[in-house]
Amino acid sequence: MRPALFAVDPERVHELAIASLARGGAVAGLAGRHLRVDDERLAQTLLGVRFPNPVGLGAGFDKYARAINAWPGIGFGFVEVGTITAEAQPGNPKPRIFRLPEDQALINRLGFNNDGADVTGERLRGFHRAGTLHRIPIGVNIGKSKVTPLGRAVDDYVASFDRLSGYADYVVVNVSSPNTPGLRQLQDRDQLAEIVRALIARRVADRPPILVKIAPDLTPGQLDDVMALANELDLDGLVVSNTTLSREGLRSPHAGEAGGLSGAPLRDRSLAMLREVRRGVGDRRLIIGVGGIFTADDAWQRIAAGAGLVQLYTGFVYGGPGVVAEINRGLLARMTAEGVGTIGELVGSDVP
Repeated sequence: MRPALFAVDPERVHELAIASLARGGAVAGLAGRHLRVDDERLAQTLLGVRFPNPVGLGAGFDKYARAINAWPGIGFGFVEVGTITAEAQPGNPKPRIFRLPEDQALINRLGFNNDGADVTGERLRGFHRAGTLHRIPIGVNIGKSKVTPLGRAVDDYVASFDRLSGYADYVVVNVSSPNTPGLRQLQDRDQLAEIVRALIARRVADRPPILVKIAPDLTPGQLDDVMALANELDLDGLVVSNTTLSREGLRSPHAGEAGGLSGAPLRDRSLAMLREVRRGVGDRRLIIGVGGIFTADDAWQRIAAGAGLVQLYTGFVYGGPGVVAEINRGLLARMTAEGVGTIGELVGSDVP
């Protein structure tokens, strides 16, 4: 079906997919394909939460938290919804997603389109009341509303955190999207510290865990600052990494479109940053690896480099629903071949 789907506007395809998943029709149709891989060797307990396998859906796919019921059936070990902002917002003008098949990549400039924290909170509350919210762990990714000045960013993040954190197994602070003007300035040490301290103060009994998602375009000095801050504030973890503004080596005619680039061109950059982060924060904090993960070998490399979990986005778009099972089965096959008993044994095994 991919050629037919790729002939349609990518955002339209995405909307149709989410609508179908939310209704349950797509999952029912795929039920016979054995998309779930249930094997205790893939399971881990991290930050006090049990993850049935290490392959998650990255933020940006289920922005509105509409398809919570569908992701376990597709085989994901966890899902991260959002990015969600305190204020509802439509995002940037369309078109705002571009496929780059020559590069196995996407460019998006969506701009945090979402229903806002209040409406999304009610949606999550509905899943919670139905008993379906935590079939797999759920992360909630929060960002700054576009209408909120940078000087009031802390209040904006706190408002979203207060409304949503009760439904989250972990919360991710997104200060690294390139599609909200000025947002990446919040990665500067002092501003990021103010946000994280405010959220830590709002937690109840150290729950939920708080992670920060960082950009692959940080300078070495900026990355050092983020890692030092993570250690200083005892941050629970980092998500490495968001999309990039780089266009190096692209072949697609869409390469000049504005927005964040994801997919295969980000693979090496994101892996290199993950290695730096693991060296900087050690094994005391969870690292979620994302960016250019398409295969079991990609996932293996990130986990061995120190990622406790990995996430798909562009790899899911190009690989389809079966890619989650392919990655998990591939991890198991390689674990057997190399004598690795559990996925936890693999985490950080390539780190000197």
